[in-house]
Amino acid sequence: MIAHDARRPLAIHTFTLATFIAASTAPTPLYRLYQAAWHFTPTLLTVIFAVYAFALLMALLVGGRLSDHLGRRPVIVAAIALDVVALVLFMVADGPAWLIVARLVQGVATGIGMSTLAAALLDLDRQRGATVNSLAPMIGLGAGALGSTAMVVLAPAPLQGVYVVLAVLLLAGLALTLRTPETAVRKPGALASLRPHVAVPERARAALMAVTPLNVALWMLGGFYLSLMPSLVAKTTHSTSPWLGGLTVTALMLSGAIAVLAGLRHAALHALVVGASLLAGGLLLVLVGAGTGSAVGLLVGSVIAGAGFGASFLGAVRSVMPLAEPHERSRLMAAFYIESYVAFSVPTIAVGYVAQHQGLLTAINLYGGVIIALTLAALAWIVLRAQHVRAPVAA
Repeated sequence: MIAHDARRPLAIHTFTLATFIAASTAPTPLYRLYQAAWHFTPTLLTVIFAVYAFALLMALLVGGRLSDHLGRRPVIVAAIALDVVALVLFMVADGPAWLIVARLVQGVATGIGMSTLAAALLDLDRQRGATVNSLAPMIGLGAGALGSTAMVVLAPAPLQGVYVVLAVLLLAGLALTLRTPETAVRKPGALASLRPHVAVPERARAALMAVTPLNVALWMLGGFYLSLMPSLVAKTTHSTSPWLGGLTVTALMLSGAIAVLAGLRHAALHALVVGASLLAGGLLLVLVGAGTGSAVGLLVGSVIAGAGFGASFLGAVRSVMPLAEPHERSRLMAAFYIESYVAFSVPTIAVGYVAQHQGLLTAINLYGGVIIALTLAALAWIVLRAQHVRAPVAA
């Protein structure tokens, strides 16, 4: 049972975490509008996206442990304030350079905010905190994409209105955070904590290698959806409505969240095998939908691929993280973050470059083929390893 006095701060931190993540994906449905207004290339669009991913990764590695020394609450407040600054930069943007700066600031704010809020949730209740930390990113990403799409369709001045709404929600989170109890004991060493600590314990190396191809594949897919997917939907279906692009992103993320929740009852090996199968099958359907201009194929494929995304991610984390001792987990998680966010960003720039020179449909067919090949190779490796070795990945 959760302590009654912990319910309110748990709810506040959950709301703030979801708002942070929703704000991070809100620009996705707007990218087409920015491109139409400022005439920049698909390569530059993916660079704008990748800047956010790199900034978030650096914030996780450098500032992720800062709240252990300064306290959770002041770091959360600082991260919220920084994210509001990023939203203001979006509001006044008049060219792609502004978007790069805004995404850079937002990446830093989100990385620090996510890591600190995740720690605060675990401080309050380890079991429920872990569940929220697994579900909130995908729910927040889906809600941000859908909410931003709704603003584009229904509200005036969406390029400003989306960010006004998010800023108000973040400021509400700030006011509520100031009324939550501090859950960490301050200790010296704040400056030393800014030095990244990355290491993979020997007992976890084989498991990490086994899940790496699948982990890279699923984050490559996530990076594409959050950068170029709305553009692909518009181009292949000839739809002028923003709803379809926003819904495909939302379908991927929300089905991923449901898969995470469902997968908690199963072993890591089961989640990996089911996740890889769904990821490959769903992406294949997405490629067929894009090639035929089928909105139904794109949406259904996104739902299936999203379920594979969520199950695969859950299986990867549960295969690797328990193999580290408590004092090793932050360093192992740092290594896992590096792998995930490099896969999230660098290939997305590559597909943007190919799209600029060979066309978006050609680029996504090549990109999707690479993801499917990685997924099937990972599936074969994981199954063979489970059959021949009593491996931690099957635990």
